[in-house]
Amino acid sequence: MISVIIPVFQEEGNIGKLLHYLQQEADHPAIAEIIVVDGHSSDKTVKEARDAGVRVISASKKGRACQMNEGARLAKGSVLYFLHADTFPPETFPEDIQQAMTQKQQAGCFLLSFDDPHYLLALYSWFTRFRIKAFRFGDQSLFIAKELFERIGGFDESLIVMEDNEIFGRIMKYSSYSIIPINVITSSRKYKENGVIRLQFIYILIFSLFQLGVGQRKLKRLYKQWIRT
Repeated sequence: MISVIIPVFQEEGNIGKLLHYLQQEADHPAIAEIIVVDGHSSDKTVKEARDAGVRVISASKKGRACQMNEGARLAKGSVLYFLHADTFPPETFPEDIQQAMTQKQQAGCFLLSFDDPHYLLALYSWFTRFRIKAFRFGDQSLFIAKELFERIGGFDESLIVMEDNEIFGRIMKYSSYSIIPINVITSSRKYKENGVIRLQFIYILIFSLFQLGVGQRKLKRLYKQWIRT
């Protein structure tokens, strides 16, 4: 059974569309529940989620790592599926995840694609097929056995950025992971607002600084300075 966990913050206009899409699969026997974890949004995010009829909880504090951990603690399913509010999984995602979960592979993700046909975005997406930690991020949507998630300690709540990449390093100490050869479709809105080349360069720079041990406060400050949201 799969618990879908969606962390949100100021996602009015996005979360409603995603939940409407997911409702088509809500009655699937593999889906235990859909949980939306709000990080104290001031817009209509919570209303949209509640109107969709899913479980909505308010996180004790802001931060995607904290939100996802709180959702995981309340989840009923034996498999946790972490999904961004602007990412749409394939219609077959319940069966895809079930088939990918084996004794040796207790975690995994999908390939990535964008909702814009720009050739550079297609190139960036192409790299997600490689089993390299540098290409593993949350917009590919992570699924993981709840038992394994608890064993590795969940997401690191001390991280403000890079929490979705960091957890893969700990997953790989205990289990191999699957890359399902089907695409999720994620929003290209940040690339449109910041420039396709410019934003990718910023992401690479922030990832490199993180690997070099630069502190989270500085990374957050740089993120806010460089990226228009």
